[in-house]
Amino acid sequence: AVDESELLTVPDGWKEPAFTREDNPKGLLEESSFATLFPKYREAYLKECWPLVQKALGEHYVNAALDLIEGSMTVTTTKKTFDPYAIIRARDLIKLLARSVPFEQVFRILQDDVACDIIKIGSLVRKRDTFIKRRARLLGPKGSTLKALELLTNCYIMVQGNTVSALGPYSGLKEVRKVVLDTMKNIHPIYNIKTLMIKRELAKDPELRTQSWERFLPKFKRKNLKKRKEPKKKNIKKEYTPFPPPQPESQIDKELASGEYFLKERQKKRKQMEEIKAKQADAIKRRQEERNKAFIPPKEKPAVKTKKASTEKKIDIEAIKEKVKNAKKKKLGALPEEEVKLKMAADEKKKKKK
Repeated sequence: AVDESELLTVPDGWKEPAFTREDNPKGLLEESSFATLFPKYREAYLKECWPLVQKALGEHYVNAALDLIEGSMTVTTTKKTFDPYAIIRARDLIKLLARSVPFEQVFRILQDDVACDIIKIGSLVRKRDTFIKRRARLLGPKGSTLKALELLTNCYIMVQGNTVSALGPYSGLKEVRKVVLDTMKNIHPIYNIKTLMIKRELAKDPELRTQSWERFLPKFKRKNLKKRKEPKKKNIKKEYTPFPPPQPESQIDKELASGEYFLKERQKKRKQMEEIKAKQADAIKRRQEERNKAFIPPKEKPAVKTKKASTEKKIDIEAIKEKVKNAKKKKLGALPEEEVKLKMAADEKKKKKK
């Protein structure tokens, strides 16, 4: 009986055998081709490295053509091509070259254990400013965040325009896609990098390989989220009424209501002049009051009279005499008068006996 966990695990150091001509001796029945366009600024670089591209694809019997007039790259299979997946790898190769990935990294796509993933991030964020900030967050200061991600996933990552091109093993590409999409969703890449570091250490322990790692992985919570602030001016919806709002009064209606409409021109002018003079008089009065404010004396605080301390105090003479007597008795440890008399009498008796 074999344990099920052993059947599911891949043995260490196991590698899939390479696909050779013996596996497909008759070759392919049909010719396949793929083409892709490239931007104008990549033309000079592609001219230089195109002989190397043709040489690398020639080993797999795939033809490559560069059209500078149309601005396109084309790859096609030949009669000698025996690997059916070679054309897919050649297609990925020209796609990566068009997206500013250098040839030193691109030619690795022709290996069996290397794949690529092109992640489109341009449509994930609406605002352009927010998109630029989050893309810069993925790069990190001086590219440090991207470098850490490359070391943990064993992938080459290229951030260019609205896409992120990744090249490496399948397991690493899966992690890169997750980190990139989380960054565009406003989750900082440092959280995912910490998780990857813990997973890397746990994978070294053979006992923990078959166990769940959820208890070891950190669970990050958003702490800086605040509740949505309510607007200062709230638009309160009025009750629906089928009747239209009342029409505003015109100037003629106002004149008719006040009786001004029936006045003559001279009377109207005289009334206007009286109104202007009344306004001027009010303005002059207000201005004069403001000027006079400087000449109004401030209110003085009322003077507070200080109470004189009473000098007359009753002195108790008898109490002072008693205090002096007590002090004399206690001074320098002196004995009271009765004890002194007794001592004098005792001394006299001793002298008589002698």
